[in-house]
Amino acid sequence: MNVLLVARRDLASYLNSASGYIIVSALLFILGLLFNALSYFAGPAYSHELLEAFFLYGFGTTLIAAVLLSMRSFAEEKSQGTDVLLETAPISEGEVVLGKYLAGVGMVSIFVLLTLYMPLLILWNGKVALGHLAVGYLGLLLVGSAGTAIGNFGSALSRSQVVAAVLSGVMVTFMMILGEIGSFSEAPLDAIHYLDLFDAHFPAFQGGRLELSGVVFYASVTAVFLWLTTQVLKGRRWQ
Repeated sequence: MNVLLVARRDLASYLNSASGYIIVSALLFILGLLFNALSYFAGPAYSHELLEAFFLYGFGTTLIAAVLLSMRSFAEEKSQGTDVLLETAPISEGEVVLGKYLAGVGMVSIFVLLTLYMPLLILWNGKVALGHLAVGYLGLLLVGSAGTAIGNFGSALSRSQVVAAVLSGVMVTFMMILGEIGSFSEAPLDAIHYLDLFDAHFPAFQGGRLELSGVVFYASVTAVFLWLTTQVLKGRRWQ
């Protein structure tokens, strides 16, 4: 019950502020431009190739949306002084973190669902496997979940939303170059390739292939960063 109360409170805050609408609208506009350019310059490409390219762009915009939307989750509470209420309320740190995560994922899910008209245009003008569409969107939602958890952790570390966004962006960028680092490393360090946010797992979703390892990976990233955020809050409460 406490988790749902926090989630509803934060989701209402997102929906009642202009920043959430601005972020979602701006990223939808950017993705629309990229999709339009893709359709124009691709020429007589196969529908599945256009869909794969759409999911590639969708990966980037979804990750950015997750970071930008979640940067306010804890930083805004600290800047406004309302974090004291959360720290003294009869609610555990884990419940606070989970509630804020659900609110952030809710906003990211709205963004992802609003992009659906673009692949539907491909379906209207060509042939697209519905399974490919479903798996690709599952991948975007999983990426959004992981990005939201990372963004919440960055927000918990700072009082400034801008600093929180930068910290989260650095963490996301680092996790996206692990594949390159792993490719230049020898065993057993080459195993860090599997921690890459994109190269190691998302291409399967992009191509319409549902692989359990990818689902487990993004769910694990989400769980780890939610746990880290909880530890930050616990440390602050003890102080």
